[in-house]
Amino acid sequence: MCTRIVFRLSQSLPKPGKRGQIAPLLPVWFPTISSCSPHSNTFSKMPDNSKKSAKELKRKPESSSSSKDEDSGTSPSKKSKTDSSGDGDLDFMQKIDKRRTDICTSVEKFKFNKKRVRVLSKAEDFAEDSEGVVYWMSRDQRVQDNWAFLYAQRLALKLELPLHVCFCLVPKFLEATIRQFGFMLKGLAEVEKECRNLGISFHLLMGEAKTVLPQFVKEKKIGGVVTDFAPLRTPMKWVDEMKEKLPEGVPFCQVDAHNIVPCWEASPKQEYSARTIRTKIHKVLKDYLTEFPPVCKHPHKANKVPEPVDWEAAHQFLQVDRSVKEVEWAKPGTFAALKMLESFCTQRLKYFSSQRNNPNKLALSNLSPWIHFGQLSVQRCIVTVKLYRSRSSEGVDAFIEEAVVRRELADNFCFYNNDHYDSIKGAYQWAQDSLEAHKGDKRSHLYTRQQLEEAKTHDDLWNAAQVQMVREGKMHGFLRMYWAKKILEWTASPEEALKEAIFLNDKYNLDGRDPNGYVGCMWSICGIHDQGWKERDVFGKIRYMNYDGCKRKFDVADFVRKYRKK
Repeated sequence: MCTRIVFRLSQSLPKPGKRGQIAPLLPVWFPTISSCSPHSNTFSKMPDNSKKSAKELKRKPESSSSSKDEDSGTSPSKKSKTDSSGDGDLDFMQKIDKRRTDICTSVEKFKFNKKRVRVLSKAEDFAEDSEGVVYWMSRDQRVQDNWAFLYAQRLALKLELPLHVCFCLVPKFLEATIRQFGFMLKGLAEVEKECRNLGISFHLLMGEAKTVLPQFVKEKKIGGVVTDFAPLRTPMKWVDEMKEKLPEGVPFCQVDAHNIVPCWEASPKQEYSARTIRTKIHKVLKDYLTEFPPVCKHPHKANKVPEPVDWEAAHQFLQVDRSVKEVEWAKPGTFAALKMLESFCTQRLKYFSSQRNNPNKLALSNLSPWIHFGQLSVQRCIVTVKLYRSRSSEGVDAFIEEAVVRRELADNFCFYNNDHYDSIKGAYQWAQDSLEAHKGDKRSHLYTRQQLEEAKTHDDLWNAAQVQMVREGKMHGFLRMYWAKKILEWTASPEEALKEAIFLNDKYNLDGRDPNGYVGCMWSICGIHDQGWKERDVFGKIRYMNYDGCKRKFDVADFVRKYRKK
């Protein structure tokens, strides 16, 4: 048994400076070992490179024995005839499981890319009497394909400690209703079940993290805390509070498990547009776009297994609007997410490039609810979709552009423009000046929040889009642009337009309260990531969209018939 374990952080990972600045990257978060006996599962059995000095431990991209498959463009149906692994008879889920275990059986044996991680604490060492590691789950609510979960297990395995997963449930969050909270809680119930099967303790802590998590850390003698990354103000505030509230001497680090290229690695500043971030992402994408190792059955059990979560009590704990009902088409949890991914790859991917802007065609991935709640990894989506390149090369490229470049651009905007990502003040100066100059222009129609919410405008297409969002919890992507731009046209000011668009999006869409949602509203109303266009009333130089333009793109009447208000 190890008589002394010191786990140094400062020699390995970047510490965040001021927002938008990350300290220079250093080598890896590694254990210093002394007096270890030679029995199995101890540090003496670790690979030799685990004992090298920090200077010697140069970072390498995560290894992936399947990287050739990912880039080969071989579709699963054809691959089954030629793949030496003999997985032709496996179903979609089994193939994903096999891809993980083909890499390795445990993350302890995986070359983890430490650029995904940044240190948030001053503490450098795990205490000698540590009795566990905590993964504070927040944005990424899944077990497998989760770099933050994997990193936490990696630490726990190397230190031979139990692993605890904690989720801190707050009674309300922005405009989220029972629709969104219900989806989230059902997904977390799946997480609890999977954790239990893997010998990992799952804890649902009721209340704000700053109140409940530090107490948990003290009671369980937790040696270190790992959390995931979200660029929005409230989650970032939670993390800042945790840095102050955690017991002194407890190491605290953050892993970007949502983006493929970590937000702080993709760019050190706010990017102007997709054009400016695209090259930066693609330049390093190969270093990060690898297969995942599995979260394995954890051999080091906690002294006391937690009682099963009372999910009904959690439901009653919420202080949210319960009039917005949960939807039936989107089943919560990772299993349902992967089934939706399968249907996209096999049925809709071939139409994605050419038909995704047509609301009457089944061409979208429909994955955004699961991605938003972290029940599905975007990296898993990309690794899987690339296997279908022989069926639809254009569809694969279009999906990578939307799911990687555009989505990571949204995180970039919210992270580096954190105070104003939902404000006119967050717009470019040309846009602010133009909107201000046309603030007093006469509007053809003015609608109240209630009229907008109840789809009572003169525009049947806008009304149908609003009905779709209220009824299904997801508005078609193309119509979100038209919908938000018309709110600019029909409210008294740009400030009011942005406020109402964000309110409605966050209340009804399953994927609301998300960087993509804020950037979508800011693009439509404030010209973020866009350029100036021909000046006109109300819009100024903001890009204009109208009803006739939609008629040229798709059958408006057909869509209106489907979502006519009852």
